[in-house]
Amino acid sequence: MRDYHPPKELLSGRTILVTGAGDGIGRAASIAYAAHGATVILLGRTIAKLEAVYDTIEEAGGVQPAIYPLNLEGATDHDYFELADRLDKEFGALNGLLHNAAQLRLLSRIDDYDIETWYQVMQVNLNGPFMLTQACLPLLRKADDASVIFTSDYVGRKAKAYWGAYSVSKFGIEGLMQILAEETRDSSAIRVNSIAPGATRTNLRAHAYPGEDPQTVKPPEELMPLYLWLMGPDSVETTGEALDPRTW
Repeated sequence: MRDYHPPKELLSGRTILVTGAGDGIGRAASIAYAAHGATVILLGRTIAKLEAVYDTIEEAGGVQPAIYPLNLEGATDHDYFELADRLDKEFGALNGLLHNAAQLRLLSRIDDYDIETWYQVMQVNLNGPFMLTQACLPLLRKADDASVIFTSDYVGRKAKAYWGAYSVSKFGIEGLMQILAEETRDSSAIRVNSIAPGATRTNLRAHAYPGEDPQTVKPPEELMPLYLWLMGPDSVETTGEALDPRTW
């Protein structure tokens, strides 16, 4: 599968929502999905970044995307259901949902972890994906086949000291993925999986490792064959898997 070469029209006619679309893996995935035929809804909190991704997609000849600004930190269930309602009216169904938005904020011992920061990280990294997925499930069920991808982390599969709320939120994401995969396995055409990207050249990585040379870690684009395979119909039999690019 490391040699996977997705066909140009892999995602033709599909509508895919990407959170955290303005930076890093979300940006790279949005550009890759659009280049392979998908209409991508770019969701993020910084309009200027979303507009830059929009322009990049259009300049490359990809399918025209849509922009949906939303700050997950302050979003409520009403905001997510309002988003789903707008998607329903505009597109009628949703073929893909990539959860990529995440916050790290700080590294700290549990003894000293700031409570407000804990809540904020959980809201963006775990509560937000839960509420957005719940709101979008009716749209995903309308599609002939649909893929939900959670971007996880190795510290969400094996604990590491000082990673606090970020690590706990990613453990929660893995649990949410497994539960949703089991609940949709025999009752819908939805597949649900997670990817732990590993060391990748992103702003979150730079925040966690400020002394690291970013050129020593892979760019997000190297992950795109996996993200394309999992979002496209070639992975239609795969659900409930915690995937690792190192062994894929």
